[in-house]
Amino acid sequence: MANLHELSAAELSAAYAARRLSPKEVTQAVIDHIARWEPHLCALWWHEPEQALAQAEAAERRWAQGAPASPLDGVPVTLKENIATRGVPVPLGCAATALQPAPEDAPPAARLREAGAVFVGKTTMPDWGMLSSGLSSFHKLSRNPWNVAKNPGGSSSGAGAAAAAGYGPIHLGTDIGGSIRLPANWCGVVGFKPSLGRVPIKPPYAGRVAGPMTRSVTDAAWAMSVLSRPDWRDAMSLPAQPIDWLALERDARGLRIGLWLDASWGDALQPEVRAAVESAASAFEAAGATVVPVPSFSTRAMIEGLDSFWRMRSWIDYRNLPPERQAKVLPYIRQWIASGEHLSGEAVFSGYSQMGALRDAAVAALQGVDVLLSPVSPDVAFAAHWASPRNDPQRPFEHIAYTVPFNFSEQPAISVPAAMSGDGLPIGLQIVGHRHDDLGVLRVARLWEQLRGPLPAGPTMPR
Repeated sequence: MANLHELSAAELSAAYAARRLSPKEVTQAVIDHIARWEPHLCALWWHEPEQALAQAEAAERRWAQGAPASPLDGVPVTLKENIATRGVPVPLGCAATALQPAPEDAPPAARLREAGAVFVGKTTMPDWGMLSSGLSSFHKLSRNPWNVAKNPGGSSSGAGAAAAAGYGPIHLGTDIGGSIRLPANWCGVVGFKPSLGRVPIKPPYAGRVAGPMTRSVTDAAWAMSVLSRPDWRDAMSLPAQPIDWLALERDARGLRIGLWLDASWGDALQPEVRAAVESAASAFEAAGATVVPVPSFSTRAMIEGLDSFWRMRSWIDYRNLPPERQAKVLPYIRQWIASGEHLSGEAVFSGYSQMGALRDAAVAALQGVDVLLSPVSPDVAFAAHWASPRNDPQRPFEHIAYTVPFNFSEQPAISVPAAMSGDGLPIGLQIVGHRHDDLGVLRVARLWEQLRGPLPAGPTMPR
């Protein structure tokens, strides 16, 4: 049997049911593994082993009685720290946040707790989730397990690092411009951004979703079987549907795939990334799919409008802080939002309207195809201490050209490991589907795992 911390959710559930393993011994193995890795990664913000073991003991009793709360009962999970869990402060990655215990679980945490999952930790994020980086004014610098001199990405930075390093099988992130898919891409794991509203979340917001980060598509589907359950607190959530999340098999024949390589703005697509995506398209084609090129559909005007809107939103948050707390915000963030003070109402409204234009363009791009293939980011993992691949607060979004359209179009999208760079860094493949076809995206992603050649089993702990 593999090391206990390496086992999938499906393997753990089967082992618990057969009494081959107990939730307590698995949780202890994960805690021990975290203790070895965490000094190198700094992926966790809250970690209380005693509480995790108490949850595991309760799960063990339920399995012994033949009454598990769900198939995920006793399975170790982590949650991004902006997903509230009762009794734990929510710093939002920022030293300026006044820390107060959360009064209740946010909907994704509530679903996992009801399912009996064991909370082994809360994972780190950058200030206010506004960076694709492990850099934070509150947390220690989070690093990439494949090379600790590199960045894990963000804003679900700790979740990506934890998933790659084996802190259990399921890790929950959030995504409003690529914040699940980007760290999944750079850390070599699966990161699923569901359709807007598929996973109830609090607070809900345009483009904001929660989703799983795992080492396999199957584990992401197991997580979705729990996370997609309804919660009235999200007024933007979709009606509950009886989706068979584990029905993942499909054939490439008859599948019509769009290939999108030209984002028309942002960082230049690195040759190794292009080659990985083109190779994936060729593999689908060889298996019987039809692949057609999809032209550029997003524009510089769209991203500049979105940038203006988000600068103003963050500027308002910053302006409302007292001066002594303003000084604690990450300098990069302060530089980025500074121009928000002078944006006019007309500029902000125009920016919001560009988000709508981006939505319409992304939805139109998938007409005539079942799914879209693209890079996740044009870049491979960058320096650990940088805030973004360019490290330039005046051009902060150049690396999200391939991810951000599908937040505002509400379409499901997933990052799945595709290849390794010449320097041994992961490169992901993005698969995007039509609005609400979450299961269809997972099925194509699972098909890709079957078509793809072997990849390294996982990162090696630094000595």
